[in-house]
Amino acid sequence: MININITERKVMADDGREESLGTDDDSDQTGADGSLNNTMVEEGSTLMRRMEICVAEAEKRSGKNAVSMQETYTVYLIETRPMDAVAEGRNPAPDCLWRRYSEFELLRNYLIVTYPYIVVPPLPEKRAEFVWHKLSADNMDPDFVERRRVGLENFLLRVASHPVLSNDKILYYFLTEEHGWKEAVYETGFQAKADSRLRALSATFRVRNPDKCFMEMKHYSDELQSHTSQLLRARARVADRLYGVYKVHGNYGRVFSEWSAIEKEMGDGLQSAGHHMDAYAASIDDILEEEEHYADQLKEYLFYAEALRAVCRKHELTQFELEMASQDLISKKQQREELATGIVRTFSLKGMTNKLFGQEAPEQREARLKLLEDLIAEGEETVKEKTIERAEHVEKAWVDMQRFKEQKDKDLREALINYAVMQISMCKKGIQVWSNAKECFLKM
Repeated sequence: MININITERKVMADDGREESLGTDDDSDQTGADGSLNNTMVEEGSTLMRRMEICVAEAEKRSGKNAVSMQETYTVYLIETRPMDAVAEGRNPAPDCLWRRYSEFELLRNYLIVTYPYIVVPPLPEKRAEFVWHKLSADNMDPDFVERRRVGLENFLLRVASHPVLSNDKILYYFLTEEHGWKEAVYETGFQAKADSRLRALSATFRVRNPDKCFMEMKHYSDELQSHTSQLLRARARVADRLYGVYKVHGNYGRVFSEWSAIEKEMGDGLQSAGHHMDAYAASIDDILEEEEHYADQLKEYLFYAEALRAVCRKHELTQFELEMASQDLISKKQQREELATGIVRTFSLKGMTNKLFGQEAPEQREARLKLLEDLIAEGEETVKEKTIERAEHVEKAWVDMQRFKEQKDKDLREALINYAVMQISMCKKGIQVWSNAKECFLKM
């Protein structure tokens, strides 16, 4: 495993090229299974302990895309600062770079493929969904862009605090290297490892002995997505109605103010009551924008449901490959037995040929036996590898699912409690407005 000081910066070489990060061993590290080891530091030490990370701002830009067409897009400023400098009381200028949303998508896709046993944190929505009518669904709307900026920062903090994902060197390059990080991603060969949707779909319908725990988790993820989406839709409808109720109070304010103009003794009380109503009507904008923050927290777990299913699909695929390898091995052993004894237990074209034209020569038979022995040895090795792969995926995935469950319970409990507190506060504010109006009426 490569050990590296996370605060060490790249320096410029004499020939003008950037030198690579200092390590004890510059060669690619290979794990016991022959795969590239992308981790940078010891497990248990997360990036959040060593680096301060934030997505500071968003900026709209224009330029030409891959097919030379003009487009408008948004970029996000990532700022990082070594934590040891902050702890020592120093306040160095942060390292800054800009990233597009598509680059965040590439990073997440890489993490999903490289760590199939991990529930990878989701990105915020690319286009607005489940919004109340005053908010724009335009993905270039400033309010939406700001909410997405907060979501992207949350994604980076989630990944940087994960005990495994945070130590991946590609994540570090994403945060610190303005150029060249995409090339580093593609050099890992993660695209070649990506399972096709067709293979995953085939495994889903054809796997014979899926793990019960994964089946339950897959069912749970479907229900989580369903219930969360229903909750968000209900919240959007309530927000629409609440917006209407608050704005109607503006009509109270207008009527009381106009009425006060024709009343001599009652005028001051009516005008004061009207001012209270106007302030109450105007407050709904800030209230519902705050509510949208809690909605975004729920949306995160709406998208987490798909991340859970991805881990379950990977289990189905590894189980399916193991079953297919085992079935192929059994078939080859049966062929060897039939060839050795001369007794054909199942119908085959070769068996019919032998009956019609006689048995094959001893030399041919020996050559076939030798080939089958080699294929059986390869099959046994494949079954062994697939068994180990499945067991490792089950073990690691179950650990990460338990970590996710604890995180989910804590986050959702906190979000729902804060949402309830906000609603209580809003109702108290309404009671206070009408209490103030009552006092105004009593003084008339």
